[in-house]
Amino acid sequence: MRKYFVDNLRIICILLLFPFHTCMIYNNWGELFYITVRPYNLPSYFVGIVYPWWMNLLFTIAGMSSYYALQKRTAKEYIRERVEKLLIPLLAGLIIVVPVQSYIADIYHNGYTGGYFEHYGIFFSKITDLSGGDGGFTPAHLWFLLYLFIISMLMLPIMDKYIKSGKKIDGSRIRLLQLLPMFLLILICAPILEIGGKSVGESLACFAIGFFLFSDERVQDTLEKNRILLAILFLLALAGRHIMQVNGYMSGLLWDIEQRMVTWFGIMALLAAGKRYLDFSNAATKYLSGAAFPLYYFHQSILVVLGYFVLKNVKIAWLQFLLIIIGSFILTVICYEIFRRIRPAAILFGIKYKKGKR
Repeated sequence: MRKYFVDNLRIICILLLFPFHTCMIYNNWGELFYITVRPYNLPSYFVGIVYPWWMNLLFTIAGMSSYYALQKRTAKEYIRERVEKLLIPLLAGLIIVVPVQSYIADIYHNGYTGGYFEHYGIFFSKITDLSGGDGGFTPAHLWFLLYLFIISMLMLPIMDKYIKSGKKIDGSRIRLLQLLPMFLLILICAPILEIGGKSVGESLACFAIGFFLFSDERVQDTLEKNRILLAILFLLALAGRHIMQVNGYMSGLLWDIEQRMVTWFGIMALLAAGKRYLDFSNAATKYLSGAAFPLYYFHQSILVVLGYFVLKNVKIAWLQFLLIIIGSFILTVICYEIFRRIRPAAILFGIKYKKGKR
């Protein structure tokens, strides 16, 4: 049976992209986004609440989805799917989708006056911290595709052997007390290949936990039964993070431990709540499930371009905020609807092609 709550949690994570990256424009800790304006506390709090668990939940869900996929696909079919859905869109995105963000950043922050295609030379030659906020090269939001492809390929021999062996982890013997300290695994893996603040090791740990543990329905049931406790632990971890942040304790081992506790309790609490309340399907969720990847793929370039013009022409902060969120969502959906009807574009961008009516 299809796990609709997994699809719906993925949809929620994707929809969070729009307020999250809009809030990044107003962050108050000084991180250079592609476009930035006067900082505000409320958007910054939102980013602080979402950031620790958000992308790691997507990697966990990707691990769970890989388990389900390998039940009905061979290793070769899985590789082909990863190439078509991740690698090809990644390479296409680095040429077609991402450079406009760096171009806007160079105009906004550095006063760049050259043309868009002229800026390609800068984009592919200016290598700094990979953030793109300075107008240099960046994978931008497509770092997720890059990491997921690498992790999928690294994990495939282990995953394939595990599936074929028939010897699975006995989920009925997994208790909550055994799950709670597993944030330490994420903590230990976090320093492995950390690039631009994004760790391959941490992402791989979440993916592996999703594959081996959370794909088991009995473990999911354990989470669901303890959903209230997990929600409380998640809220307490968030409160602890906020207290440390307000008091300037944003580095060192204690901060790293707190970060991973928020990550881990957040993942478990949201999976538990999803299992309980989100295991359904309707017309809206079916549409958004198919649109999730394209929404992720196109959203940030559209948001940055739209945001650039909104910030230039609208002076009221709350109106800027609403226009950027709502406008970028609508334009991204339109972009998806156009490209999924053009076969070459659909193939290039990893979108399921929709045949038009004859």
